[in-house]
Amino acid sequence: MRLIRDDDQLGIVPLEEAQRLADDAGLDLVEVAPTADPPVCRILDYGKFKYEQAKRERESRRGSKSVEMREVRMRVKIDKHDIDFKARIARKLLGAGDKVKVSVMFRAREITHPEVGRDLLDRFFVAIGDAATIERQPSMEGRFMSMVLEPVKRKPSEDDDEHGDAEGQPAQADAASPAQSAPGGG
Repeated sequence: MRLIRDDDQLGIVPLEEAQRLADDAGLDLVEVAPTADPPVCRILDYGKFKYEQAKRERESRRGSKSVEMREVRMRVKIDKHDIDFKARIARKLLGAGDKVKVSVMFRAREITHPEVGRDLLDRFFVAIGDAATIERQPSMEGRFMSMVLEPVKRKPSEDDDEHGDAEGQPAQADAASPAQSAPGGG
């Protein structure tokens, strides 16, 4: 077997000699590449190796943020104030980096008028403003019509200073138009 110790290759040695070297050093003999020809083994402190491996894994997980899918549900007969309230909640969730699924629930004969739910989702998207983009257009899923919003990816602050707020308004109107002009809805 090929033997490695502290990044130094000790060459190809028999198993008994490799085990003797590991025992003399008070370390473990660990097979790291069993399918290689000849197999590769390392002399190392296995407990320390596992600890450092787990530590690196924890460190890599700490830096990443998992994006969650959150849901905001409404009914067809909802008041303007309630839409604004739900929009504030959705804006807060989007600001935290989560995706938001906005659903309109139809009950009984309300389902015969899906255009009412579509209009409600369009008004909701306009109320959200520039905080979101549509990831999935409104579509029917059983007795729910839903769309998925994702947070807007911000450009560097230099870009904001160059263009100012005057250009932010047309972008909002442009972002709302695909939701309103998409045919069929699903």
